[in-house]
Amino acid sequence: MIQILIIASVFVCVACLIGGLAFTLRGKDDNDLAARLSDITRNGGRGGVRKDESVSVLLSPLNVMPNYVEKIVSKFFNLRRQLDQAGVPMATNKFITIVAGAGIGAALVWYVAAPWKIFAPLFVFFGALLPLGWLWFKRRRRLKRFGAQLPGALELLSRGLRAGHSLPAGIQLVAEQTAEPLGPEFSRCYEEQNLGMAMDNALRQMTERVPNVDLKFFVTAVILQRQTGGDLAEILDKIGHLIRERFIIWGQIQALTGEGRMSGIVLLSLPPVLFATMLKLNYNYVMLLFTDPLGQKMMIAGVISQIVGALVIKKIITIKV
Repeated sequence: MIQILIIASVFVCVACLIGGLAFTLRGKDDNDLAARLSDITRNGGRGGVRKDESVSVLLSPLNVMPNYVEKIVSKFFNLRRQLDQAGVPMATNKFITIVAGAGIGAALVWYVAAPWKIFAPLFVFFGALLPLGWLWFKRRRRLKRFGAQLPGALELLSRGLRAGHSLPAGIQLVAEQTAEPLGPEFSRCYEEQNLGMAMDNALRQMTERVPNVDLKFFVTAVILQRQTGGDLAEILDKIGHLIRERFIIWGQIQALTGEGRMSGIVLLSLPPVLFATMLKLNYNYVMLLFTDPLGQKMMIAGVISQIVGALVIKKIITIKV
């Protein structure tokens, strides 16, 4: 039964890998077309578009054209938006191929090198988590950098408005003077409204691409000011000051909860490290957890306790500002 399960898991993973490669090779012509159109728009585009910008809003329908794999994955998980928010210029089918390849590779390495063949199907899951974890880390770091750039961008926009610039011209100024990731997002917003989209809709779409609470405050303030009037420069100054104060409070909270985070890391890493050490020192003693019925129950209880403990520690040290 175990051998049949292993063979079936390997067969499914290999089928996913072959299918992903087929979709990757199939999308080659579309990528070539997008590259040629990119060269044309960069040479003859407007001056407001950044010269080093590799993707234009004119080309976005070609670059994000959904295929069969993306349609299936989008029913469970919006992978395209996650890749965009992480700043990873990769097609969805290529990333799915990488995930499948990582899962198959981890399972084969475990099956060949490890003495316990029964756990090989589990390593398909663990191997597939590696690219997904990398994507999560990239997305989190990019959004964090965007939030850190936002106060300075709002102050720059406020000074531009006081100098006599219009709101679109101020957004263009921020796009030109700010580095990635905030600069390209504001550049795309300016380009969208420059091509005929309403400014309110362009700003709302930017909040959908970048899930940042402070950015939503900014967009809401701009939309209300355009409808009711008022001093937008002063509003932006206050929002920027509020964001900076929140960063100060967040830093204080991180300092106060540092001991709790270190305690959580030690407590959660101690059981796996002790298990690996005992496995090296006394193999037969540790294998009772897998062969004896009581040991199996203790192993399951230990894993559940680890998960519950991790969630409790996470809940304690996580304080929203």
